[in-house]
Amino acid sequence: MNGSLSTQHDMLEGKKSILASMSAPTRIETSSFLNATDVQMAGGAAGEDRVQAVCSEENGWLFCGVYDGFNGRDAADFLAGTLYETIGFYLHLLEWRVKQQETCNADILGVTHLPEQSPKGKDTREYISPNLIDVKDNEILGSRMQETSTESFRKGAANSLKLSTESFSEGVTKCLQLALAQAESDFMYMVEQEMEDRPDLVTVGSCVLVVLLHGQDLYTLNLGDSRAVLATSDHTTNNSDNECLKSVQLTESHTVDDETEKRQLLNEHPDDPLIIVGGRVKGKLKLTRAFGVGYLKKKKMNDVLMGILRVRNLSSPPYIRTQPSVSIHRVSEYDRFVVVGSDGLFDFFSNDEVVKLVDSFILDNPSGDPAKYILEQLMIRAAENAGMSMEKLISIPVGRRRKYHDDVTVIIILLGKNNCTSTASTSL
Repeated sequence: MNGSLSTQHDMLEGKKSILASMSAPTRIETSSFLNATDVQMAGGAAGEDRVQAVCSEENGWLFCGVYDGFNGRDAADFLAGTLYETIGFYLHLLEWRVKQQETCNADILGVTHLPEQSPKGKDTREYISPNLIDVKDNEILGSRMQETSTESFRKGAANSLKLSTESFSEGVTKCLQLALAQAESDFMYMVEQEMEDRPDLVTVGSCVLVVLLHGQDLYTLNLGDSRAVLATSDHTTNNSDNECLKSVQLTESHTVDDETEKRQLLNEHPDDPLIIVGGRVKGKLKLTRAFGVGYLKKKKMNDVLMGILRVRNLSSPPYIRTQPSVSIHRVSEYDRFVVVGSDGLFDFFSNDEVVKLVDSFILDNPSGDPAKYILEQLMIRAAENAGMSMEKLISIPVGRRRKYHDDVTVIIILLGKNNCTSTASTSL
């Protein structure tokens, strides 16, 4: 498996850059599941967006994360700085569990050794939060454990990853959920400690989209409205000379525009007549699920806000959920690539349009950067919609330009028997 990362962008025809360069690759070490001596990681920013793209040729995996922040950068920065490492830790715990079950049929709770490696040298007791939110089946999550010993945390985290009745793949999805729950718990704790001095922190939030490719299994975890779209060949057609690709959305959209999400939100607050105001949750947010945004989840965080910033009649919080959607897709010989993007991309292009654009570019430019091309096409369309030239749009200061297009992050994952390339670019 080969991994390459696009880390910078030269402006259209050599002029001003409309794309922010990625930071220099760095070495990453986590669990053996997400660990190799040749790991390369690139991270970058586009306004309030944050992006991570990590490739490892030795272990045959690829990790991509897109964190689309809003009301400030703090939440997206927090995710970019911690979530990858946290996922690696929980995967290491899962791997430890598997090895223990392979060597012993006894109950794993009798095992006295926990994985020694934890993020940033933290004691496991400190790291595995006793207040993790519910992931799937309320095994240990959603309730505070009374014990505070290292052993109690060992038992809780290990039991939540038990494999006796679930496959390894399901264990991986649970690791992703546990890691996000850990990140949410840690971030909200930080906000609570600092909100008196920085009340703006209670409004800061982020969408989360993680894609993990390991072998032929493509895992997605999303919270919010970023998307992962698979391009796959329509092998039901008989015309092999003219391959027809179709788009398959791998993620759900967590907004009030989705009828299922809207119905669930209304059902959770039957006594509140003012849940959706002006097409937004409590008049503030179109998202129904998000990371952070404590003022829509806890009354005491809402109370630190003043004036019009404070939500009136916050009668039954939380109004924004943190439970992500997760999926597993088994990559087949017909799958060609995956487009991972923040919602700003899909303000201008449908899933089918994005797939067609990427496919045509790859056919004409097999060694080119399809993510960069997609963002160039987005800027062209944004300029056309605004009735101005591309040059004029680019000349508008970044803050004012958001009137015409959102911050956008795009990652293209090329799938194939002998090649898997992640190309990441971000726009200003």
